Amino acid sequence: MKFSEAWLREWVDPDIDCQTLLDQLTMAGLEVEIVESVAPPLPNVVVGRIEVCDGHPGGGHLSICQVADGAGSRQIVCGAPNARAGLLSALALPGSELPGGITVKEAQIRGVASAGMLCSAAELGLGDDAAGILELDGGTCGTALAETLALDDVSIEVKLTPNRGDCLSLRGLAREVGVLNGLPVRHQDSPPTAAETEAAFPVTLADPTGCPRYLGRVIKGIDLSAQAPLWMKERLRRCGLRSINAVVDVTNYVMLELGQPMHAFDLNALSKRIIVRRADRGETLKMLDGRPISLGSSDLVIADEAGPVAIAGVMGGERSGVQATTQDVFLECAWFDPLTVAETARRFGLHTDASHRYERGVDHQLQRKATERATALLLAITGGRAGPVEEALVAECLPSAAVVSLRQRRLHQLAGMAMDADEVDALLARLDFHLRDRRETDDDGVVWTIAAPSHRFDIGIEADLVEEVCRIHGYDNIPSQTPKAALHPRHKPLEQSGERELKAQLAALGFQEVITYSFVDPARQALLDPGGEVLALANPMSSDQSVMRANLLPGLVESLRFNQNRQQRRAQLFELGLCFRPAQRSAEPRNEGPGQPLDQVLLLGGLMWGERAPESWHGEPVAADFFDLKGAIERLLEWTGAKNPKFAPSNDPVLHPGQQASLLSEGRPIGRIGRLHPRIESKLELASGVLVFEVEGDAALSRPLRRFVEIPNTPRARRDLALLVDESVTADSVRETLSKALGATLRDLTLFDVYRSKHIDSNKKSLAVGLTFQGASSTLTDQDIAVWMSRGIEALQSELGAQLR
Repeated sequence: MKFSEAWLREWVDPDIDCQTLLDQLTMAGLEVEIVESVAPPLPNVVVGRIEVCDGHPGGGHLSICQVADGAGSRQIVCGAPNARAGLLSALALPGSELPGGITVKEAQIRGVASAGMLCSAAELGLGDDAAGILELDGGTCGTALAETLALDDVSIEVKLTPNRGDCLSLRGLAREVGVLNGLPVRHQDSPPTAAETEAAFPVTLADPTGCPRYLGRVIKGIDLSAQAPLWMKERLRRCGLRSINAVVDVTNYVMLELGQPMHAFDLNALSKRIIVRRADRGETLKMLDGRPISLGSSDLVIADEAGPVAIAGVMGGERSGVQATTQDVFLECAWFDPLTVAETARRFGLHTDASHRYERGVDHQLQRKATERATALLLAITGGRAGPVEEALVAECLPSAAVVSLRQRRLHQLAGMAMDADEVDALLARLDFHLRDRRETDDDGVVWTIAAPSHRFDIGIEADLVEEVCRIHGYDNIPSQTPKAALHPRHKPLEQSGERELKAQLAALGFQEVITYSFVDPARQALLDPGGEVLALANPMSSDQSVMRANLLPGLVESLRFNQNRQQRRAQLFELGLCFRPAQRSAEPRNEGPGQPLDQVLLLGGLMWGERAPESWHGEPVAADFFDLKGAIERLLEWTGAKNPKFAPSNDPVLHPGQQASLLSEGRPIGRIGRLHPRIESKLELASGVLVFEVEGDAALSRPLRRFVEIPNTPRARRDLALLVDESVTADSVRETLSKALGATLRDLTLFDVYRSKHIDSNKKSLAVGLTFQGASSTLTDQDIAVWMSRGIEALQSELGAQLR
């Protein structure tokens, strides 16, 4: 909202300077963005009167004017078409410096001396009108132009939040300044204008929800050759609007003054009656700016019997617009539903001064006052005869006053200070809140119940009243206090690692963290979780983000595809996040709230693809394989302290049949690992060799208590075995058998070779293992080690059918 300080002070004039006023507005929530002078400096520019205006002997459009400057008369050669005897205008004396670097000098123009310059508004920096010299409504010859036009003024632009539509007018701003300073506002109301003609134009409200109140008035016999007075044009200019014609200037002026948008139709272009209705699908309307639009059934329009003539609350149509030849007008002043106006304005990309105000809310009790004000101004400028004010009203569709209660205890809590009840009484009264009830209570102190005035449509809950009281009391007057709170140590489970520690461990293993959307493409989810139930969103952002993820693979593979498309040669990614699955049905009732019940599961997922190590000079690049990822997971599980972790064969349809495993801890599945199935890699347009893993979040974050075990100081001894076993015997089974048979004496077991050959039965393989022995308290002798070796071999032979090679 842009306005003139001088105009504001005509409504309310606090005894403070401009800067203090600006600070007041900003601290009250009306943030001042721009402050600029309404005119450049105009030294030596005075009011001059043309006493004689004769043609130039050289012909053409020039004229020779004798201009009174207050000290005498001087000759000026002027080329303006509106120069005429008796006209008061702006006279720049020799030596004057005008905007744009123009210096006025005495000169000879086609052989005639000219001692100064009669100036247009554009030449003075007072607008863009360069068609003729400035025409003044009054003034004394020789008086500085800046004094005559009160150019010692500033234009102020405030940034309003969407809830403060009541401040989109001088009336609203003056009301705020008056409340802040405890001053009354001098309202610029016009008394009702008596009808001088019975001329009227009927109005029908076919859609009262979109427009419950519509006022119209016919004014006949106006003279549009008459221009708005200079004071009105100046006020419009200082508020950022240009003068167009008397009718448009008046409606714009009333909008700025009172905050009520208005529109004027050429009465003779309207057919039979006004109908406020929704548009018929396919109807078209050519707007005032010449733009044709195709209307939809949700658009509220002003129509006559021939079709739409305006989009309600947004812009008028060309067919019924006021022209230079217009003599009879129909003034419209209405209240339109904010959401309806906002929807239509956004759909067509039409942001006008009217729609800006209607979208934020217009006082629904203002229309008659605005109609009378516009009528008085228009008749004073253009003449004419006004008809009666015709009002169409459906009162039950108008907004109702919000009734809100304010508790003194809650006010003190939110403000952080105690506030006297009498002061609150005074502040609520200054804000025009209508007190419905005031009572004392034991728990809440004083409780005020108020009804918001019709111009404050942003008041709806108790917090709004707290804000209003604090705002007018002054945020600067609320003392700063250091918060006092007891800071208790956070509970940290001893048997669980923090998420940050887990992520740091994965980063140390060479993985990079990604964070992906919880909303995924249903097709990708079905591919990576075949047969799983999905949770669909009721109002998704897009079709490819319409279901909740059931595992982390959709986001991870999409991140990989993004990197592969940008010529990356390797990737090691992980994500720790929640996944969502339909809740398991149980006999006990669950209080899940609205919507489908769900379970939230914390998962750790990751992938590995591409070269095993970054490109380097000392070796050929080697692709990462299943065992690279398996080794990283083993190191992670070692860090977590998982009990008895194992990799067991699995049959996961998402993973490669020959390169997958189920991750177990104490026999319970806690995750999976493997290469993506080639079929899935192809469907997702991924390069081959994508290795993935998923681990339950609780298992990844578990960290069993460590117990101290004394390190023996006895020497170790190693013995190697070459075992011939069936192909079905796994290295884990060999490890389990030996660990069970040899107990704590076996310190370490290493599988260091797997051998297959035509010299060995095709159903068998050779495993080479290294056994490291160490006594707890004494050194093991060769005889002791031989006994342990025999015991281990016997266990292998009896349980696994192993043979020594």
